[in-house]
Parts: sequence; structure tokens; C-alpha cells
Amino acid sequence: MSLDKIAGQSRVIIENVQPEVDGGRYPAKRTVGERVDVTADIFADGHDHVRADVLYKKASDKNWNRVAMSHQGNDSWKASFYTTEKTNYVFNVEAWIDHLETWHDGIKKKASAMLDVKLELQEGALLLEQAADGKEKELLGLAKAFRDEKKYHENIVAIQSPDFGDLVHQHPLRQYVTRYAQELHIRVETKRALFSAWYELFPRSAAQGGRHGTFQDVIKLLPRIASMGFDVLYLPPIHPIGKINRKGKNNNVRSVAGEPGSPWAIGSDEGGHKSVHNELGSLDDYKKLIAEARKSGIDIALDLAFQCAPDHPYVRQHPEWFKQRPDGSIQYAENPPKKYQDIYPFNFETTAWRELWEELKSVILFWVEQGVTIFRVDNPHTKPMPFWEWAIGEVHKQYPDVIFLSEAFTRPKIMASLAKSGFTQSYTYFTWRVSKQELMEYMNELVFGPSRNYFRPNFWPNTPDILPYHLQHQGENIFIIRLALAATLSSNYGIYGPPYEFYENNPIPGKEEYMDSEKFEIKQYDWKRVNRMTDIISLINKARKQHPALQSTWNIHFCSIEDSSLLAYLKYTDDLKDLILVIVNLDQHNTHQGYVQLPLHVLHLGGHINIKLHDLMTDERYTWTQEWNYVELNPHKLPFHLFKLEIHESQM
Repeated sequence: MSLDKIAGQSRVIIENVQPEVDGGRYPAKRTVGERVDVTADIFADGHDHVRADVLYKKASDKNWNRVAMSHQGNDSWKASFYTTEKTNYVFNVEAWIDHLETWHDGIKKKASAMLDVKLELQEGALLLEQAADGKEKELLGLAKAFRDEKKYHENIVAIQSPDFGDLVHQHPLRQYVTRYAQELHIRVETKRALFSAWYELFPRSAAQGGRHGTFQDVIKLLPRIASMGFDVLYLPPIHPIGKINRKGKNNNVRSVAGEPGSPWAIGSDEGGHKSVHNELGSLDDYKKLIAEARKSGIDIALDLAFQCAPDHPYVRQHPEWFKQRPDGSIQYAENPPKKYQDIYPFNFETTAWRELWEELKSVILFWVEQGVTIFRVDNPHTKPMPFWEWAIGEVHKQYPDVIFLSEAFTRPKIMASLAKSGFTQSYTYFTWRVSKQELMEYMNELVFGPSRNYFRPNFWPNTPDILPYHLQHQGENIFIIRLALAATLSSNYGIYGPPYEFYENNPIPGKEEYMDSEKFEIKQYDWKRVNRMTDIISLINKARKQHPALQSTWNIHFCSIEDSSLLAYLKYTDDLKDLILVIVNLDQHNTHQGYVQLPLHVLHLGGHINIKLHDLMTDERYTWTQEWNYVELNPHKLPFHLFKLEIHESQM
């Protein structure tokens, strides 16, 4: 490297700045009001004192805000700032040798050793004048005093005082500053991206009396869903359902007359992705549903499934968008040994890919223009990542608040890539994490691993595609346990509603799939029925809305507890004004007891402990005065505690 390209006087090295996603290729993600923790490895040669700042601003601002970084040990540094607006932020890190602070450390040691420091005082005077930059009168006054040899002993006292140390720290002497080579970006999204409770139902099953449900029937269910505290209502695809190769009950390759088919087999002679299934109602009926739901504080999520039934208009109008087989037929979707004869996937390797991309983008924009603000995207991992990055980016240019949920139960790196490409939230492996160790390891990976900066989880204990083995043929206790975990571990969670609410547990033998799946038939539910699960859902969602500690996924601390079937974790706000302690018995059959350890360092507690606990589910109240406290959970009474903690201010 040429010497004229080297800043030779800048001795500080800055490495491993976080949050940084793929070297700055993608922005890190936060929501309005969230804390951004910036960390870096910062060091220099020798023993001089290093100082560092984080510089941050909204991308549209000209001036930087500056916050000092603190040394965490082993050359690791950290500083934090809060996002205040839904916009893009930019940040960087600067570091330098602070010769004033280095001088102060050295002269204190020499003075304590009773060495003569007259010359060092003269050096300090020069450094103070540089730090004052002609403005800080206090520093200039001290510089003048340090040059007065008659005040030698007075100056020795001064440099050893805590006040002088604070003064030196508050006036860093920035010289030969190193700035990290790249400005990094943060996409700040709406709070809905971080906090939501989803309820999924099939609108065709929303009616009573055996008929096909309509959007109007769903409107009648809104008060029920709102009363349980859900704020997102997700409906499977609402488009015309293909008639060619329509699937029958239990995925039978042949349907009989009257069978409705799978909503994911989109398109028929009645229309395609920009049309509404006529048995559900009209487009105006759907827009009315969106409007009525908003009055109840509920957003309607549209299922975005980019695939076609054989009789979708696209197949006739654009055969070049599909893969042609040697016999002239079109390749239907497969996931061997599974076959989806009622679905044609798009061929993203078509030479007409630009036209295909533009048309699919227009589908998204069409529904946004009808009032949709949330999309649950079906199987996004079967479409190219560059397409999603482009399409979501294009939508966000016009509608930055639109939320995309990635329904990709696939390999970790692919799920990560989708999240980086722009998906707001992601389905997760929570559905299969059952034991205490599995749950703790997975949460620690999500919260404290690198994916925290781009992967925002949404926990679902079941879906129309998945009836996990631990729910099969089981009673209500395990359903309650999994609900409590999903709703309190993650700030975004959802349930495939009626089957979960009413404990449907009958699988296809040997598979994690529902017998008599609603994907292929209309179900009849008693929508006036409520049960214990309905009440528990309502109480949990009420607690989530009332307590900010439950509105973030990132604020978890697992507590030590002796029993391997008891899982305990604290959720808390940064200011500790809202504290929630959750204790779950993971054994649906047996009572378990143990001693849970309060994390005194997190709670900023010393030896004196006096904590009031209020169980938000049972309304029971307790007082704890010890670091270790006894708990006992009978799953047949209730398999979890949801405690609100109150600490007297004198203890904080």
C-alpha cells in the first residue's frame, strides 16, 4: 500500500462492529423505541488510553449524534442509543488515543509514588489547552494553575481528586481519529413488526348450519376474536380455487362433487391472484371486512401464495412462466414423496423472468391498494431470494409499513437469507422445541446470536400443515403449556385458531398432519362456545397488551431453577419499571416443584429483598424475601405462573 494512502498517525484499530449484517450488505432491523446496542473490538499499540464514540443519525439528517462507548474488557466496547422514528438510521464508530486521559493516569501514579511531577504538570497544561479548544474556561483555568509552580502541592491534590478525573473524561482530546471504514444502516419499522398476536381461521368455515362461510360471516366473528385479544386475523388464500385436479378430503387426488378443494390451489375460470373466490363474497365485501376489523383493532393478513392451479388464467395467458415437460404438459409441484397435482409452480428461470417479476409485484401492490397491510407469504423458500429482495424493496418504497411474514420451515441458512432479504417476521422451529434445554438453547440463539439483527421470530404451536407429535392425542394441559410458551417467549405469536382453541389432536397416523384437514374441507365450529383455553388466551393477551415487558422478544433472562421440567425466565423493560416472571411446568401430567433463583444483578438488588408477586392468571399474590424461592406447579390446576413483580423503589 502506498504511504500516501495511510493515515499513519491514527493508531487505533476498529474491528467487528455490530450490528453489521453480512458486512453491511443488509440493514439491521429494529422497531420504533427499541435500543440499539453498538459493539466493537477496539485497540491500539502500547498502553495509551483509547476512547471511542458511536456516531448515529437518521439517514435524512445532516448532523451526527455522538454517544461515548464504554470498555467492556478484553478490548470490547459498547454504547447504546434508541430509535425514535420509523425511518432508516445510519451509524459509525470513531476511536482515538486520548493523550489527556493517558497523561492523567500516569501523573496520578507518579504523584502517588512521591515523584517530582513539575514537568508533567507543564505537559498537562498543554493538553488541557488543546482539549479546551479556546472555549472551556474551566480547563483553561486549570492549565494556567498547572504552570504556577507556587501551586504545586495544590495542583497535586487537584489531579488526584475524583472531580478532576470526571472533568478529563468529560472532555476527550480527539486527535488522529480512526473512523470505521463503512457506515452501517438500520431499518426501523413500526411497533406492529415487533408485537402482534395472530389468529388464523378459514373463512369458508366461519358460517353456521353447514353452508359455505363468507366474509360477512367473518365480520360477525370479529368481536369474539377481539375479545380474546388478537390483533391480526390471518385468512388462507381468498382467491378462486382451481377446478382441474382439485384435491378431495384428506388430500385425496380426486375430489367429489361439492368438495371445496385447497385454497392454496389458486385460480380458475373465475379469476386468479387479483380475484376473490365468489363463494366468500365480493371484493367490496373483503374491503368491508378489512375496515370492520380495523374498528376492532385487528389487521387482516392476506395469504400470498405465488403458485397456480392448472386452470389459473396465467397458465393459458403466459405458459412461458411455467416449466414445460417433454410431453408438453406443465410440471406440477412436488416435494417427494409428496405430490401437489393441483398446483403449478412458477418457473423463475424462464427467459421472461422480468415480466413474471413485475406481474407478481403488481399482485402485492393490488392488495395493498385494497387496504391489506400484512402478508403471510406461503413457502417463500421455493422462490428465489433476489426476487423477494427486489419485490419487498419495491413495495416498501411506496408502502414502508407493509409487513411480510415468511412461512418457511426449512434449513436455517435459507430462513436467515429470507429474513435478510426483507421479510419482517419469520416462522421458526419453536413448533418442535419441547424440552427445557431445547427451548433455552433456541431462545439464546435467537436473542443473543447474530440473527438477532435480521431475524424477527413469530412463534406458532400449530398450523394447518403441522399438528406436532407432542400435541397428538393429548389433553388440554399440553395445549396450555405451548400457548404460554409461545405468547411469552416471543412478542409475535400465533395459533391456527379453532383447532388449537378446541384441542383438536387427531393426526394422520405417523404424520404431523391433521386428520380430516380443513385444508380440504369445510369445518363446522360452534363459534359461541368458550372453554378454559378461550379464557386463558384472553388473559394472556390482556397481560401482553398491558405489560411492555411482554412486547419484546429480546429482553429475556433465564433464571436458575432446580427441576428439569420447570422453565423460568424474566422479561423486563430497560428501566426495570415493568418486570414479568414466567415459570412453566413442561410436564403436562405431573406436579413439579423447585427453587427459582432471582437474578439479583439484573434486578439491581442487594442483600435486602422484598418483592411482591401478582399472578396475572389466577390473581394470587405472594411476597418473596430470599434470592431462592419455592414454586410448585400442578398442571391440572394451571401449568404456568405469569407473575408481575413489584420492587420497592428503595431497593432499586
